[in-house]
Amino acid sequence: MKDARILKRERFSPLTYGMLGICLILTMILCVSVGSVRISFSDTVTAVWNGIRGLPVPAQIPKNIILNVRLPRVLCVALSGASLSLCGAAMQGLLRNPLADGSTMGVSSGAALGAVLAMAAGFTLPGSRYGGVTVSAMAFAFGSLVLILSLAYALDRSLATSSIILIGVIFTMFLSALISLVVTFASDHTRSLAFWTLGSFSGTNYDQAKLLGVTLVCCGGVIFHCRNELNAFAIGEDNARHIGVNVRRVKLTILITVSVLIGVCVSVSGTVSFVGLVMPHIARMLVGPNHRRLLPASLFSGAIFLLLADLTARTILRPIELSIGVVTSLVGAAAFIVIFYRTGKGR
Repeated sequence: MKDARILKRERFSPLTYGMLGICLILTMILCVSVGSVRISFSDTVTAVWNGIRGLPVPAQIPKNIILNVRLPRVLCVALSGASLSLCGAAMQGLLRNPLADGSTMGVSSGAALGAVLAMAAGFTLPGSRYGGVTVSAMAFAFGSLVLILSLAYALDRSLATSSIILIGVIFTMFLSALISLVVTFASDHTRSLAFWTLGSFSGTNYDQAKLLGVTLVCCGGVIFHCRNELNAFAIGEDNARHIGVNVRRVKLTILITVSVLIGVCVSVSGTVSFVGLVMPHIARMLVGPNHRRLLPASLFSGAIFLLLADLTARTILRPIELSIGVVTSLVGAAAFIVIFYRTGKGR
């Protein structure tokens, strides 16, 4: 009953989404404007607006930098941040564990292993430059999930949360060792693979942004459809089962959806840590624990956070670009300590 009372707490105002939306748009414009070449706010807005409408961009505005280099990268970063944060919120609600995330389940590591193997072997699909990496990442992410669930089912036929998380953590450690082994022996690609495994959006394009967008719409739609079931899980699996929730079906649906979404994100940017782990907690502070409001807030907050992290990664040591995973890990670890300190103090 304590969880039910917590779920009823509301800190939501209709202005919250409006503020988050405005912050996201302003952050995207800031990220397009700032870089090795500084572009004014008005020129950025003009170039993007004219590009959307199909109108010519004034000659004095660096159209190529804005529309062909920075804008696709910003779109990919925003969509990846939103996707990872949404996955984290869904996993934490499903497993009732503040440490739950796609990476905790081994899904991120599985996707990273598939992508690394595809890049090291030069695996491609006809007519698609990135299709081989994406398909391989999704296949390994899904395969990792199937293996983890199979092991958990063999140990505990009820698919208890503790069993899934424990096996996921062990499996993640094992896959991390395999990734390091592949990177070590892929001598021709060692530097690029090592940089990619830490997370990088360098060189992303509109095709990858479209892939991320379509995947987020499809998989995000499934997760939003399960928002009431996620609220039911907040009061415990047994109580959720008693009120008519098909616990096993909901678990499998969300876990499979998360694996697909994370697999696509990893294929584009590599492994980006702490977004799905920390940002749902931030969103929960803003709008409360009800998943009807938490899931949209997680989308916005994850996108904003990753945009600012990517901006920091490519400008703080300019012209050297840091891996975005370095920035998210440093900021995320500190934020996570503060969050749990405040949570423990409040209790």
